[in-house]
Amino acid sequence: MSGLVEINFDGIVGPTHNYAGLSPGNIASVSHRGDASFPRAAALQGVAKMRRNMERGLAQGFLLPLPRPNPVLLRDLAIGPDTDRALVAAAWSASAMWTANAATVSPAPDTADGRCHLTPANLVTMAHRAQEWRDTQAQLKIAFGDTRHFEVHDAIPPSFGDEGAANHMRLCDSHDAPGVEVFVYGRPGGRFPARQHEQASRAVARLHGLDPARCVFVEQNPAAIAAGAFHNDVVAVANQNVLFTHELAFADRKDAYEAIFAAFPRIHVVEVPASAVSLEEAIRTYLFNAQLLTLPSGEMALVVPSECQVSASVWAWCESMLASNGPIRHVIPVDVRQSMANGGGPACLRLRVVADPATVDARFLLDDMKAQRIESVIAAHWPARIEPEQVGSDELAKVVIEAREALLSVLSLDELA
Repeated sequence: MSGLVEINFDGIVGPTHNYAGLSPGNIASVSHRGDASFPRAAALQGVAKMRRNMERGLAQGFLLPLPRPNPVLLRDLAIGPDTDRALVAAAWSASAMWTANAATVSPAPDTADGRCHLTPANLVTMAHRAQEWRDTQAQLKIAFGDTRHFEVHDAIPPSFGDEGAANHMRLCDSHDAPGVEVFVYGRPGGRFPARQHEQASRAVARLHGLDPARCVFVEQNPAAIAAGAFHNDVVAVANQNVLFTHELAFADRKDAYEAIFAAFPRIHVVEVPASAVSLEEAIRTYLFNAQLLTLPSGEMALVVPSECQVSASVWAWCESMLASNGPIRHVIPVDVRQSMANGGGPACLRLRVVADPATVDARFLLDDMKAQRIESVIAAHWPARIEPEQVGSDELAKVVIEAREALLSVLSLDELA
């Protein structure tokens, strides 16, 4: 289909970005609980990452912070001054910045009706994230409001946990060609919650009208979940015909590769052995929570957190990979330290949508002028620093509500206020 390209929609880090440690199984999040946070720096780091990808000639979009503190959750839980601090923090959470959890996306070439389908993730495993989907859906319905080209569904019923694109990969010869969609799920009973339910993945595939012969359902390795890989994108990422994965990503490595190969024989697997990079080091540095991108030249680049560069084993492996002349030709470190400290790397910060940019609401597509406007609002209105005890205060609430309203205004998206 002509005009279809991959657009990365990054979440703008919200003004309530803080370290409340609300996410069991996310080791970075829990380990930084109670630290002071720096929302302004976090948001500017995110915009800088978007700018660099845009400068490489890639289509770049964004999604906006959700209303925080969330008045609906404050009301529904009757949150007051004496309420458990974790519930207060949930209503203030900026976790929607990680748009890999916003939705699962099936591009038009894969679907029965030839439209791009998006299903917002219900995120029911974590209270601070379960509140997100309706506000996320409201944005998606504006950004992808042209029903000739898009269908935005409701979330899967909360009986089955769904975490969106963080547990979904797509293999294809080119972004505008029919692809094979790989859904990765976890099984309950381990040390940490398995957030993606197999039946949620299967329901999304049916909702999107996917050909069962072009869908693969794979179990994530329980050992990876126990080590802190709370989503599959912490241990594997795919782009076009390349699967970049840790040796211990899947419960049954041999069966997983065989099932994927049967559906997409042209796959090129780039596997990092545990002997070269331990599972723990891969998770600590978020080597796989990277953006695997096809540049305009046709070469592939891996955009990794700067933490990878200071890990001896990870960086040595990256250098050896580049020297091997494989399909990934560039490794590009980026500074997203504020997001990393809360458990999200470059891949967490983006939702991949294959679409013709002309069919997307232009207000959600980044250009240099819009980036400047966003940066100006962040610099003027985002708190420079938030101490843990400030979360829940009336004074900070006024600041962050006005900050978001200023951003909506400058982007002409006041209907999301």
